Formats: sequence, structure tokens, C-alpha cells
Amino acid sequence: MAKRLEGRPVADALRQDVERDVRMWTEQQIQPRLVTLLAGDDHASEVYAEQKGRWAGRLGIEFEMVRLQPTCTEEDLIARIDHLNRDSSVHGIMLEMPLPRGIDAQRVVSAIHAFKDVDGMSPCHSFAKPSPEAALYPATPLACIRLLKHYGYQLRGADVTLIGCGQTVGMPLLHLLIAEGATVAACHEWTKDVASHLQRSEIAIVAVGKAGLLQADLVHPRLTVVDVGISEGDEGEVLGDLSAEAAAQTAAYTPTPGGVGAVTTVQIFANLMHAMALQREAGLI
Repeated sequence: MAKRLEGRPVADALRQDVERDVRMWTEQQIQPRLVTLLAGDDHASEVYAEQKGRWAGRLGIEFEMVRLQPTCTEEDLIARIDHLNRDSSVHGIMLEMPLPRGIDAQRVVSAIHAFKDVDGMSPCHSFAKPSPEAALYPATPLACIRLLKHYGYQLRGADVTLIGCGQTVGMPLLHLLIAEGATVAACHEWTKDVASHLQRSEIAIVAVGKAGLLQADLVHPRLTVVDVGISEGDEGEVLGDLSAEAAAQTAAYTPTPGGVGAVTTVQIFANLMHAMALQREAGLI
């Protein structure tokens, strides 16, 4: 029977690490503070931001959600970010997506100070960094690595198939895996034979966002699948890229929901702790 790699135990262990770091900062009279900017009227973004606020409260982190008018301009956003960059009491800045139509998201993200960019989206965080500790990476790729390590997987020397090479998950994950010493087959929409790569791999990470993309004929009993993809079913249910039939044919897999997503939320605050350490090294704290 395939093993379920639940995210909750990983998130709980990470939560303890974050709580320890928060205590360390507060004992030095520094209150960790995260600000998220919400522009537009996307309901899902607002719900996600509120969820982060609840988590911050549990962890002892000060959290502020700044709502901007749906009519705000690119320059309005950049001006607000510049103000937060110069505020020494703000240690992390996040930008909820999507932004209002007509705003260049990359230009706005690039305005965030590199050491306050807890989403790890600034171009300053080159994905080719020789040491991931020197940069801030997006939370979901880090959550994937953390989950695998928690369950005892050795990435050094492992053969990994990565399906999906998007800018927020796939590409940073590719470089994190290489930094860990894995040999990675990066598959995308133009890959001719994904099945052949999967058959040679012991670990697969799929981040496409297409429900049931991995069917039973693509997996094998020695394969561990980390399912990052999320999509909505016909009845509003949350679905992953790995079909239930395929999951049963693997050695182990992460469920959706309850897998990587559970770790990602806490990883955001671990990123904040990392950001504060970088700020201290730079003399900003």
C-alpha cells in the first residue's frame, strides 16, 4: 500500500522552529513584522491573506494587511513598497496576486527590498545561487524539499523527474534540487516522452495544476510523488495533479489537500525568519 506523506507533521516541526526564532528576536526587543499588500478585489487573495494573518498571530508575529484601491496604479504600489522598504520595523513584504489589470507584476515585485522579499520573487534572488542559504526562495519549492527531508529521503544522488517549470515553483525548485545534489529531468509542455523519465526516477515532483495529470500508467511501485498542483473540481473540491488511481500504484505520495500546501503556509514565516537573519548580517536590524 502506498504511503501518504502528510504535510501536517512537517508543518508542526517547522512551526516549532519559527516559534523559537520569534522568541529569540523578541527577547532582543525586536518584534518580527510582516506586511502584505492586497490590491484589487480578488476574493481568493483576500482569504489567503487573512489566513496568513491568523497564522502570524499564532506564531507571535505582527501582521498587517494593507488594502489598496482596485484603481491603484503601478506607481501607487511602488510608492507604498518604497515606504515599507525604508521602515525598519517592517521585516517582510508580500504582494498578493493577481494584481489589477495593466500593472506589471515583475516591475512591482522588483521594487521590494531583496532582504524583505519573503516570497523570494525578486530578480535579486537569482535561482542560480550556489548556496540557497544566501537567498530567499519561494515558499512552495522550499516546502517540497523540507517535506522530502522530513520523511528521510536522500536527495543527493537521487534521480528526480520534475514536471512543470513555472517561474514560481518549477524553476526555483529545479535549482534547489540541483543544489541538493539530485539529478533532475525537467519536463514541460514540449517534453516528448515524460513516461520514460518517470520510469527511471525514484522521486517525481509535479507542479502543473491540471487535475489527474499523472495517471496510473505513468507511475511505478518504486516512485515517490510530491504533488504540488492544485485545481478545482466540478463540485468545488480541491484536486491535485496526481490521480487517486495513480497514487495507489506508487511507493509514497503527498495528498491534496493536506500535503505540500500545509507546509507552504508555515514556510512563509520561516522565510521571514531567514529574511531577518539576512537583514541583520547586512546591518539593517
